[in-house]
Amino acid sequence: MKLIVGLGNPGPQYVGTRHNAGFEVVVHLAQRHGIRVSMATHQSLLGRGTIAGQGVYLQQPLTYMNLSGAAVKSAVKAFEISTEDLLVISDDLDLPLGTIRLRANGGSGGQKGLKSIAGCLGTENFARLRIGIGRPLEGMAVEDYVLTKWSQSERDILKDVVASAAEAAECFVSAGVVEAANRYNKHCE
Repeated sequence: MKLIVGLGNPGPQYVGTRHNAGFEVVVHLAQRHGIRVSMATHQSLLGRGTIAGQGVYLQQPLTYMNLSGAAVKSAVKAFEISTEDLLVISDDLDLPLGTIRLRANGGSGGQKGLKSIAGCLGTENFARLRIGIGRPLEGMAVEDYVLTKWSQSERDILKDVVASAAEAAECFVSAGVVEAANRYNKHCE
């Protein structure tokens, strides 16, 4: 089994915000593969299904971004998921909008959800797929920026980015992180 985690914040006030890019990819994957992400367990919404002939869990932690590690650790432990079979999808300030980057492991890069997961799992050796959201304009606090909603022109770009990120996640499931990174670490057009 694979576990694909999309990071974000629960609640209607956060729908369509930059910090919920990971949630959007999980929703896209669920729709593409007919997986209902509606089971409330492990401090998350979870769904179980199949992608590329492989069993998968799709997870949206409900712990808020900065505490995502508790929900992910609970699911990893309960479903006996190895860190090689875990993919975490999050937003990234250091990547421009329209860019995705997949890595087999690494640091949090300041992303507090990734930091929480690494801390709870006791390792940074899990795949992460980052969705570029760009940096705020000068004078705007990062905390405010990540919670702002996308403009219409940004949503048009994001639609393609979410689709590419979903394809990268599917490739992770079917061919592994190295192949997925080779195919999808590029600017999305």
